[in-house]
Amino acid sequence: MKRVLSPCQKIEQSIHKKYRKDIWSPFTTAVKRYALIQKDDHIAVCISGGKDSMLLAKCMQLLQRISDVPFELTYLVMDPGYNPENRQKIIDNAKLLEIPVTVFESDIFDVANNTDRNPCYLCARMRRGNLYAKAKEFGCNKIALGHHFSDVIETTLMGMLYGAQIQGMRPRLKSTNFEGMELIRPLYCVHEDAIISWRNYNHLEFLQCACRFTEAYEQTNNEDGMSKRQETKELIRELKKTNPLVEMNIFNSIHDVNVDTLVGYKAKGEEHPFLEEF
Repeated sequence: MKRVLSPCQKIEQSIHKKYRKDIWSPFTTAVKRYALIQKDDHIAVCISGGKDSMLLAKCMQLLQRISDVPFELTYLVMDPGYNPENRQKIIDNAKLLEIPVTVFESDIFDVANNTDRNPCYLCARMRRGNLYAKAKEFGCNKIALGHHFSDVIETTLMGMLYGAQIQGMRPRLKSTNFEGMELIRPLYCVHEDAIISWRNYNHLEFLQCACRFTEAYEQTNNEDGMSKRQETKELIRELKKTNPLVEMNIFNSIHDVNVDTLVGYKAKGEEHPFLEEF
């Protein structure tokens, strides 16, 4: 008699089978390549409610079941001021995916939306600080975020085009404000297109962006300073038409930086001009 799978089991099966090449293998490759998980780690998996963090939580849960390296997971959902519908959507999806989440509140949206200067940057910084603090309360030594391959190359390109700097996004970081804490990005090698395909294949609906500032921006159709990442996505999409390797080339470039050819660089916050060599 054929075994009947639950909705959650079907979703898990899709990660292991249909999306083994595009999601599971790149996920485990990043964990191994960048030494993201060590024995007895206690990792706070941070869930925003979007497709990336939800997939991350599921992958981390699946890895914990089969890993030879013992580690502990806590699934944290920070409510920065979601409306009731969005908060419930996160809870419902966590239940569907059988992820035991812990929800805690903060006032980040209220604070960030009351500033006139770069509210997105302020929101991101406050989110990370709150997540580190709550993770530490639970005895965690690491937080895991859902940044993926596409985030990495877009951020790299945006830094050059709009920030006048060559700056990558590391798969693993030591916290500067929370001693003994680290940040890891296990989806570092997973392409966003694969995540979108996995979501659609399983007929899942996740939050897009529940930020009140973004909602207000969309209502006013104000494009000033709000579409740089989308512009970068479109640029990469155009470049891929004539160079299918463009994404991997950008990704590999931050793994093989030739410092000897740079006019200047920063290391641990200290600037080093090339004239130091003369």
